[in-house]
Amino acid sequence: MNKTISNTNSLPGSLIAVGLIWILGIGTAVAENNDVSPPQPHSDGIAATISDTAITAKVKAKMMDDHRLKKSDISVVTTNGVVTLEGTANSSKAKSEAERVAKSIEGVKSVDNTLKVPGGNKHVRKAERAVSDSWITAKVKSEILADSASKGFEVRVTTKHGVVLLNGTLANQDAIDHVKDIAAKVKGVKSVDTNALTTKDN
Repeated sequence: MNKTISNTNSLPGSLIAVGLIWILGIGTAVAENNDVSPPQPHSDGIAATISDTAITAKVKAKMMDDHRLKKSDISVVTTNGVVTLEGTANSSKAKSEAERVAKSIEGVKSVDNTLKVPGGNKHVRKAERAVSDSWITAKVKSEILADSASKGFEVRVTTKHGVVLLNGTLANQDAIDHVKDIAAKVKGVKSVDTNALTTKDN
């Protein structure tokens, strides 16, 4: 059964609850056939979180006013200005319209449209995602290897759903921050996880 996008004109308490949910990065995701939950994209800092939350609210509100999207079930997540659309569109035209609406909102850097259309091939979508993550991993690796801050150190790179995970050892915290910035600038990267990076003094 198709669901419609929920009305944003709800009580203040509900709005606060919805805001907290999106700030925590919790969104509807398509279940994978494994027991390990993929890392979740996150906004870089409080200012980015506030901006991302505002963008998400504006995208949802504009979609509610579009009659072409009434029969679609769409989840909106914004990470560092990158809007991810998940769920189901009732047609190919609705899918394109949802992306157009998201791109029209001020502050949106790009749109990752993963909406499914009835009769679509989910295996093709998974393959596209795998290629995208592989490309990001290769690009991040090449950028890090070419940078002087990481010379003499090994940094391993993996990417899942646009989230880059960096693992290894660097000279100091400044080097870690620098490498994180390098990875974050690569096209398609939603966020960078450096929790597994350590300094040579530790």
